[in-house]
Amino acid sequence: MQARVSVAGHNYIPFLSEGLIAERIAELGAQLNADYEDKNPILIAVLNGSFIFAADLFRQLSVPASISFVKLASYKGTTSTGNVVTAIGLEENLNGRHVIIVEDIIDTGKTLSAFLPEIMQRGPASVKIATFLSKPDARTHPVKPDYCGFEIENKFVVGYGLDHDGQGRNLPALYILED
Repeated sequence: MQARVSVAGHNYIPFLSEGLIAERIAELGAQLNADYEDKNPILIAVLNGSFIFAADLFRQLSVPASISFVKLASYKGTTSTGNVVTAIGLEENLNGRHVIIVEDIIDTGKTLSAFLPEIMQRGPASVKIATFLSKPDARTHPVKPDYCGFEIENKFVVGYGLDHDGQGRNLPALYILED
């Protein structure tokens, strides 16, 4: 893990190592395998940030499962815009399916609070949320993950799929904005 990285003109310091992330995702995968045995869940990954987490989590599943993607956005730079935009919609039939929404990070909860009603209208058997990161101190909407990789303080992070203005997603570890 690099000691310090520069992303989009800002300095970031190490926060979660690649090994620690892999270990936690294996644990989440084991949890999902136990909870979804004989249920054939569909994972709905929220792009762009969750694609690495979703892929790694999906590879941990030994139960029959499928995956789809939706693109929702509410960030520009290091802050939320307050508006949720759907750039790529969901085309799968969710009626009677067990749905697991896969997010990179839940901070204010606005994105999921805007998306959940759309999911619920499609008649799923169940809906759960799996997130790589959760920032409970930033929450302004009543969204709580059912499966959480890590709870973190309300600081801006990059790496492992999370970006700063499109940069830094390719870092295999997680870095936190240096104060």
